[in-house]
Amino acid sequence: MAIELNGVKSETDLVRIDDDWRRACDLLATADIRVGGNRPWDMRVHHPATFDRILAQGSLGLGESYLDGWWDCDEVDELINRILRSRLDEQVGRAGWLWASLKARLTNLQSPQRAWQVGEMHYDLGNDLYEAMLDPSMAYSCAYWPSAQTLAQAQEAKLELICQKLQMKPGMTLLDIGCGWGSLMLHAARHHGVNCVGLTVSKEQARLGNAKAQGWPVRFELADYRQFNPEGHQRFDRIASVGMFEHVGHKNYRAYFEMARRSLRDDGLFLLHTIGKNRAGGSIDPWIEKYIFPNGALPSASEIAFCSEDHFVMEDWHNLGEDYDKTLMAWHARFEAAWPALKDRYGERFYRMWRYYLLCCAGTFRARDNQLWQVVLSPSGQAGVYRRPLM
Repeated sequence: MAIELNGVKSETDLVRIDDDWRRACDLLATADIRVGGNRPWDMRVHHPATFDRILAQGSLGLGESYLDGWWDCDEVDELINRILRSRLDEQVGRAGWLWASLKARLTNLQSPQRAWQVGEMHYDLGNDLYEAMLDPSMAYSCAYWPSAQTLAQAQEAKLELICQKLQMKPGMTLLDIGCGWGSLMLHAARHHGVNCVGLTVSKEQARLGNAKAQGWPVRFELADYRQFNPEGHQRFDRIASVGMFEHVGHKNYRAYFEMARRSLRDDGLFLLHTIGKNRAGGSIDPWIEKYIFPNGALPSASEIAFCSEDHFVMEDWHNLGEDYDKTLMAWHARFEAAWPALKDRYGERFYRMWRYYLLCCAGTFRARDNQLWQVVLSPSGQAGVYRRPLM
């Protein structure tokens, strides 16, 4: 076996590989991943301390060593898929996961004071980056691919699916909690005659969104959801929240559903679109939390059901998890194509970070370690039978 190590390929160089290296190679072999192999998902290791770092720090060590250029892989997405399918993540670096979980349980990482951090760190990175990576609607959430051939078609299908699930009609009002650049609001206004208000904690999203919404009944508010409509004087026909619940956190789930309930008419509908995890009580991936989504937290199905039950009746639950794999790979392809025009501003380290983020997340959905749910809720149960639209 030839292993590339700081540019040297020799069997004699293996004498400096310690027990951690051998243990890591053995673990990876159970997932059919070879160190120094020539398949797209095999690892090319450039630094002798790579596996010591990964075995000690788990996911954080894996991501940070990639960021530092200690290893490479052509298909990081498939590497992550194989690691998770073989449950190798459960055998290394558990101290980091336990600390992240404990921190999330003991402190409110998504407090009102912290709520703006993700906007500043992630969503305000640069509209040029997101315009290059996303489809023309600037939808930054899982697309819907059953009959779509392109990212733009899949995102339009997702937006229309949400509108149909919410049974939108001309003249209705929509509150979009975590509205991004306004893709759903603009679609609802243009195609269904709906008047929209959107909440965001990103100044850049609000700035570009307002520019895109000129001439349409769409308004952006720069506000944390807890600050909005505290007395419940505003009531909307429909509420949607697409890709925002991941920033709420378990200590705030009840406050979130209370806000949605006081803002929704008694005969209204609420659609929650969120990434979810398979088990309650965990924390977000430590590398993702540190570098991409600070203070993030993925809900479990039981947490959503438990925290919403005092305020809503569940009408429908739809899992689109496999569609997120394809969405992330489409974003990655667009990012790679646009990188020559972006690299002078963002730099090589950002490139490795962003590439790892997109491909790593694609791998988690391919392995079904993460899910994507659309949940339709009503205050007291919709009159008659709620039927999901067939698209």
